Amino acid sequence: MRNNYLKSYAKINLALNVIGKKKSMHKIESIVSFVDLHDVISIKKIKSDSHRISFNGKFSKNIKRENTVQKLLNLLDRTNLLKNEKFKISIKKNIPQEAGLGGGSMNAAAILNFFIKKKIIKLNKIKIEKLCNSIGSDVILGIHFSSSILKSNNQIKRFIKCPKYNTLLVKPNFGCSTKKIYSGVRKFTKPNFNSPKKQMFGSKYLTQQVNALEKIAFLKYPRLKNIKLFLQNLHTPLFVRMTGSGSTIIAYYKYSKDCKLAKVHFKRKFKNYWCNVSKTI
Repeated sequence: MRNNYLKSYAKINLALNVIGKKKSMHKIESIVSFVDLHDVISIKKIKSDSHRISFNGKFSKNIKRENTVQKLLNLLDRTNLLKNEKFKISIKKNIPQEAGLGGGSMNAAAILNFFIKKKIIKLNKIKIEKLCNSIGSDVILGIHFSSSILKSNNQIKRFIKCPKYNTLLVKPNFGCSTKKIYSGVRKFTKPNFNSPKKQMFGSKYLTQQVNALEKIAFLKYPRLKNIKLFLQNLHTPLFVRMTGSGSTIIAYYKYSKDCKLAKVHFKRKFKNYWCNVSKTI
């Protein structure tokens, strides 16, 4: 089998509410999109007794041995869905870790989607959802890299041809622990996205929304609040919001020119912080 190359896109939360808790897991609703920043996955069938997984690229350091890709392959082997076939998988990590961009989860989703499309494995919709949830709560969102609304009942409504935004993604030189951020949640909000519409991806609607995890993250990491305040004054973004549980803050722009200029000014102030100009897909 020849090498196959997959793009695994960064996931962003345009808005996020925490609406409750079930056992140890928090229940959320979210307006989700993807940007053209992506990891590159090389995958190839090999003659071997075991899978070979490797990571390279700028953000490949300190990836745990028990990562989402390994977890996916273990589950597929355990259920014999791969029929003892083994794969060599190499992932170039362009998406930072602990950034709220779902890098690891989207890697697993992209590989699973590849196996399904190539008919290497056969799964119905219910089994796909069950498998994704066994790996991570947001993996199912990456089965299709499309704008989506995650409703309070965990159902996903997907949309095409949504408004596009130029994005300036900024991450300081530290990450946020998802577990620590969610442990600070004390208040829940009423579900607000249970009647999903394409208009909810418009800037007029999104400017009125929030990421409910921001307040907690800003208390734990005051530098994140400083970044947001700085970005809000750079070439008039439509809005600025943290994605996921952080630590990436995103400024959304209508025009590419303004987004690129904002990056120049940001780098003058915060020389050692990672930033990336992208666009929603």
